[in-house]
Amino acid sequence: MTMDEIGEAAAAGAVAVLPVGATEQHGAHLPTGTDTLLADHVAEAAAERTGDVVLPAFAYGCSLGHTDRWPGTLSLHPATMTAAVVEVGRWTHASGFCKLVIVNGHATNGPPCQSAILQLRHELPDLRPRFVSIFDLTPAIAERYTEDAPDFHANEAETSMLLHLAESQVRPDRAVDEPDRTVDRVLSYPMPAVTASGVVGTPSTASAERGAELVEQLTEALADLLRRARAEHDPDL
Repeated sequence: MTMDEIGEAAAAGAVAVLPVGATEQHGAHLPTGTDTLLADHVAEAAAERTGDVVLPAFAYGCSLGHTDRWPGTLSLHPATMTAAVVEVGRWTHASGFCKLVIVNGHATNGPPCQSAILQLRHELPDLRPRFVSIFDLTPAIAERYTEDAPDFHANEAETSMLLHLAESQVRPDRAVDEPDRTVDRVLSYPMPAVTASGVVGTPSTASAERGAELVEQLTEALADLLRRARAEHDPDL
């Protein structure tokens, strides 16, 4: 988009949509950009239905829990990610947008992104932000994502969607199934303490057909949220 097109969209009330993902290991069968690819695709597909504006995807996330056990993870410190999202939010607001929806594809991006929203709400009182993760857009989506593992990673759902969206980037013959060893535990554990392969779930059961169905669910759920966000006005006092 040109600067004029961006300004016109903002003036017309478009929602700015910021996809945030990660660059991290996703087992031996999925690409390290899985979370970014999914968040970006869903954001773009939903915005096509609503006429909103998608910002360039944030490809680095807070992935410290993966440690350096496996190659391919590039993690930001939580404070670094918070600061970066705040900066993007400030400049998005400076371009005329008053509504910002952060669309997340990686679980542990939540705390830094929510911290960024707290700071942006304080600095920019007329900005209306929202953080949402694609894997819990609706209760039905959350249930679908976690069929094989409550604390999933590179599981059937993610693998199925990648088979649908980017089949050439998936290595099905290298998929390893591992159970979710965090179930019923009280404490939090880094990934190397709960999985030998970097996978939590059963990616061997994935299919492109199931992936296409889930991608459509995600897209329409996010489009519905964007439609409601665009139409929403501040409460009457």
